Amino acid sequence: MFSLVQVELYKIFKRPRTYIAFGAVAALIGIIQFGLKIDGKSYLDFMLNDLSSSLEIDGKILNGYLVCYVMLQLLLVHVPLLIALIAADMISGEANMGTLRLLLIKPYSRTTLLLAKFIAAIIYTLMLLVWLAILALFGSMLLFGTDDMFLLKTSYVVLLKESDVFWRYIGAFGFAALAMTTVAALGFFLSVFAENSIGPIVATMSVIVFFTILSTLNIPIFNLIKPYLFTTHMIGWKEFFDIKVNASNEAIIGSIQNPEKIIKASLVLVAHTIGFFVATLLVFRKKDILS
Repeated sequence: MFSLVQVELYKIFKRPRTYIAFGAVAALIGIIQFGLKIDGKSYLDFMLNDLSSSLEIDGKILNGYLVCYVMLQLLLVHVPLLIALIAADMISGEANMGTLRLLLIKPYSRTTLLLAKFIAAIIYTLMLLVWLAILALFGSMLLFGTDDMFLLKTSYVVLLKESDVFWRYIGAFGFAALAMTTVAALGFFLSVFAENSIGPIVATMSVIVFFTILSTLNIPIFNLIKPYLFTTHMIGWKEFFDIKVNASNEAIIGSIQNPEKIIKASLVLVAHTIGFFVATLLVFRKKDILS
């Protein structure tokens, strides 16, 4: 199994499109960091426009922790496309090149082969997220420094002590890994139905966009299915940055306001990932390989 995973990783990283994903992440992060470094004051004035007359804030608001949070909100919406470029090509790409039948004559079962490809896709996904974390978090900390983290929510503000932030990012990136693994599993599942990569890649993004729209529409009939859509739970990483307060309205250091939401979202994402892989396995084991 280990040798098979190594072979699949070699196939992934010899493709130019793999490095396009890493390059795109680096370019986007660099542009955002450059813009905020040059004109961050304008962004803060816009963000705090409604509070400037009623709230006095002391400290360095535009620090590495806030910059990373801003970038995660922007980038985690687009990272699924970069993951789909690889995950949705894992099986369909082999069919397109005519090498899928050759793989199946080797002394490995279809289940073993499929599992090796899926593990390789997950490793690629995790590597992309680690790359994002290094540039977005550690890069921003280096450029902007660190301080207490000030977040403006819909109806309230959150102030996190500097010493109480870093572990939250560890949790947030861990949760993001679950969400992006689900995306990879979806692309992997759709790749089993096609003999070229374009179809599964487009289909993966179409499913995500469609489900995301359903997740955001506030219509009673759609509210019944929202809890079961994986897209509803993909933004669960934000829960790590909400903090509990005591009876005196003082923040409780090291707390999370709704940890049950994180647990529920994680279970839904894991269930979808397992479901997509099992469905892929069932289809692939019965599929006639003609190419």
